[in-house]
Amino acid sequence: MAGWFHELRYPRRCYVVCTIPRSGSNLLTDGLRDTRRAGMPKQFFLPKGESRYAAELGLDAAADYAAYVRGVVDSKTTHNEVFGFKLMSWYLDDFLKRLRETHGFGNSATRDLELLRKAFPRLSFVRIVRRHKLRQALSTARALQTGLWKVQKGKTTLREPEFDPDLIEQSLREAERQEKVWDDFFRRIRVKPFNVEYEKLCQNYEPTIRAVLSFLKIKLPASARVGPPATTRQADEISRMWEERFVAERPSAYSPASG
Repeated sequence: MAGWFHELRYPRRCYVVCTIPRSGSNLLTDGLRDTRRAGMPKQFFLPKGESRYAAELGLDAAADYAAYVRGVVDSKTTHNEVFGFKLMSWYLDDFLKRLRETHGFGNSATRDLELLRKAFPRLSFVRIVRRHKLRQALSTARALQTGLWKVQKGKTTLREPEFDPDLIEQSLREAERQEKVWDDFFRRIRVKPFNVEYEKLCQNYEPTIRAVLSFLKIKLPASARVGPPATTRQADEISRMWEERFVAERPSAYSPASG
């Protein structure tokens, strides 16, 4: 009976943070998670990470993907029945295909939005983007070299990064391609996501987190405070030197006005 009343008071709601690498998604999802009212948003459906979550839940994602999805949603909600997850554009199509092939949420005729909302009740979309594209590419290039994708105390690098203009330009083009995947997806499903800008998140951390919570209709106690962020920004003197050098050596590869 208590569980029934709980469900009436807190009907399940889900959201997904749509992103590409080095857009600040860890900063955003860590902030949402730390409120303890916005789910535990992680990449539960990243193929290489599924085995860890499946083992934790006693499930087999390969044998029954629908059961895995339902198990994650059931177990990773906060007490107010909010579930959140993060999704990168590079495995979006594969994720949709796997959902469809389970026949647990739809079939080949089911449209993407309907498919997602059958798997994730009342799904809302949050998208985080980075305005300064060159700095995003610099961050990607460094992470590829160091193996350090999330800067936190105690984490060490695999090796020291070196200025590599080819890798930086490649990262710029790849980011453009991945952002287009999200642009096309939202155009296709006819949904306008709630947009978060990385630079604003860094400058106004608590107001930005609260704005996302407001969009998701998640209330915090009046006394609740947000932050400080657990993730450390990677930008430093190396990033600044690389930015100046790349602009000087490859002026045609990047236009500051566009980022």
